Amino acid sequence: MPFRWVIGLLLFASTVINYIDRQTLSVLAPHIMKEFHWTNTDFALVIIAFRAAYAIGQTLSGRLLDRVGTRAGLMASVTFYSVVAMATSLATGFKSLVTFRFLLGLGESANWPGATKAVAEWFPRRESGWAVALFDSGSSIGGALAPFIVLGVYRWFDSWRPAFIVTGLLGFIWLIVFKALYRPPELHPRVSPAELKVILEGRESGIDPSRSDERLPYSTLLRLPQTWGIVIGKMLSDPVWFFITDWFFIYLASRNYRAEDTLMAVWVPFLAADLGNFAGGGLSSWLISRGWSVGAARKLVVVLGGAGMTLLAPTVFVESFALMVACFAVSTFSYAALSTMILNLPADVYPTGSVASVSGLSGTGAGIGTIAATLLTGAIADRMSFSPILIGASLVPLGCVAAVLLLVRNTEATRRGELRAI
Repeated sequence: MPFRWVIGLLLFASTVINYIDRQTLSVLAPHIMKEFHWTNTDFALVIIAFRAAYAIGQTLSGRLLDRVGTRAGLMASVTFYSVVAMATSLATGFKSLVTFRFLLGLGESANWPGATKAVAEWFPRRESGWAVALFDSGSSIGGALAPFIVLGVYRWFDSWRPAFIVTGLLGFIWLIVFKALYRPPELHPRVSPAELKVILEGRESGIDPSRSDERLPYSTLLRLPQTWGIVIGKMLSDPVWFFITDWFFIYLASRNYRAEDTLMAVWVPFLAADLGNFAGGGLSSWLISRGWSVGAARKLVVVLGGAGMTLLAPTVFVESFALMVACFAVSTFSYAALSTMILNLPADVYPTGSVASVSGLSGTGAGIGTIAATLLTGAIADRMSFSPILIGASLVPLGCVAAVLLLVRNTEATRRGELRAI
């Protein structure tokens, strides 16, 4: 196996652990809310603390990663958020949990810009769809594993606190392996000359070679329509996924289902998302190998993904638990396929030295959208029900599709060789 896929597996493992850490609170939410007598609005504020830090941290960490490099940036990030995850076990109420979640969001914000930057460094464009699908699938795998791990620890200790310690320890195991294996491909002793040639040719494809590692200033990035297409795309799609990851167990409780009784079914939407990552990445890579342009291949998957996400609306009307879970599964499958494409776009379009910066900006956009959506979710769920939220969540991604189709295109900057053609 080419060594670049070992790097892909490392990025996948990082994302799995990242999601297990963040999902620990969501899985335990019914128990913690009962202990501290929280409303849905209270829980929404705890989520927002994480999202606000995550939104701020995405832009900061993206630029930092472009400055210090993938290895140093990801090691610092995983160390920080693993310590914070374990420290959450010491929380004594609303204020301390808000503080710990804010710090966790700040630390975890580097994962996606770092992984996207690593893909741009290690993979040619014809393989990047698969590579992004691999690391991004870690979010659904982590989301699926978290209930089993967290509820298992909760039942064993009859307390929610040890679960944060157990999940936090996973990051330190990953750090040992990552430190031993990760180097830039040009300096890695396990990368053959033939593989290095493939990597470097893919990195320089479609851009002026003298500018392939350029770090574009924010003043330039923010003037480009491609940047805004990616940012708006993330802003209007990620809140739907985060609604499911943050509120799914509470939504089930609102319909009189207990998480412990439905454990064998609630992982289905997360498994579907995992399949969606590879379906989207695989389809776009296959189309590119058949002669499609990168832009056309990515955009077709975005359109199909946006259409599939509208299946959230029927969950409001169905009575069958199996059918409701199936609708969620189609939606998460579609979201994951769409998300894989948007995550690919910074590496598709920008010089390697600017990929993490653009990915960070898009993460900040997603954070802003998710904060707004979370505030609305808490308020509407307390005053009405989850039904209007699910109907709205099925329609908002269509705006994401429009932004990508209209704004992510070849422009004068492409013709000057500053950006890659799609």
